[in-house]
Amino acid sequence: MPRQRRTFTPEFKLQMVKLYENGKSRADIAREYDLTPSGLDKWIKKSSSYWLVRS
Repeated sequence: MPRQRRTFTPEFKLQMVKLYENGKSRADIAREYDLTPSGLDKWIKKSSSYWLVRS
């Protein structure tokens, strides 16, 4: 049975990105908050700070 699609607030997404930026691994965040790694990756890449670090 497919998993029902969940929605997350922008505040929650930002909180997850900040956890990653503060050194927590993507795998740990995804496991702890029951997120898909690909969804978390999208949030990280969409965050402005990700692109500032990359440039």
